[in-house]
Order: sequence, then C-alpha cells, then structure tokens
Amino acid sequence: MSFVSLPPTAEIEQPATAEQPVINDGFFPDVDPVAVRDDARIPPSITPARLRAAILGAIMTAGNDLAAYAAARKAEGNASLASVPAEQLDGQSVQLIRYRRAVALYAKAELVERHRDFDTTAAGNSQGEDLTASIGDLRRDAMHAVRDILGKPRTTVDLI
Repeated sequence: MSFVSLPPTAEIEQPATAEQPVINDGFFPDVDPVAVRDDARIPPSITPARLRAAILGAIMTAGNDLAAYAAARKAEGNASLASVPAEQLDGQSVQLIRYRRAVALYAKAELVERHRDFDTTAAGNSQGEDLTASIGDLRRDAMHAVRDILGKPRTTVDLI
C-alpha cells in the first residue's frame, strides 16, 4: 500500500464581508453597523443581516419620534442634523452623538428581544426573564437620548 500526498493548495480566503453603512433619509446621519456593533456590544454571533434589520427598525423608531423636530430644523434652513447648531463633545455635535446612541440602543433592544427565544429550556426561560429588564433599560436609555435631542425633560412627575 502506498500513500500519495499532494501539496496543499492555497486556499483562497474570502475577504471578510464588510458591513455597509445603512443609508438614512438625508437629514439624519447614515449609520455604521460596525460602530453600532461596537457601541452596543453586539456579539459577532448576530449576523450582519440581522443587525442591519435591527438598525433599520431603530432608525424608523427614532425617526417617528423625531419627525417634527427634523421638519422644524429643515424649516430653519438646516439640511442635516450635523448642521443644527449644538454643543461639541470630542469634536462631534452632541445631537449626532445622541442620535447614534438612540439608534444603537433601540437596535440592541430589538436584538435582545428577538434572540431570547432560541433556548426554551428552563435555564433559557430564566435568562429570558432576566433580559426583560435589560430590554426596558435599553429602550429607556434610547428614549432619553431622543428626549435630549428634543430638549425635553426625561421624566414627568405629577402629584396626585
């Protein structure tokens, strides 16, 4: 019996699929999925397609909340959120920082909510219940970012 071995062929490595920016409406900035993944600590187990879908949902949610704000700023002559006068932090408009934060947090909330149903064991159910609070926290923080853009207080307190 004889053994014939061929030299290994050079494997052609496929380049890592770059996650393309999600193009926004022109007033609000485009969203970089890599930045969202990094900012919201979204693991690589979430596929680019799922992340993109969550980002689109987050953009729509934030857009609904900010539609009147955007219309008012456009009426003032601001073509984009970046052109709206605002304080600067780390060389960036705080309004842009807030918008990106809102989108990242809304996207993460959607992903956590959707992906907790994969494990239906008792341990999975327990973990799912633990994540419910996390989802609420993510949505609350996203809403805080939106309310900060609008210049509205984060909490309303009424005495009964």
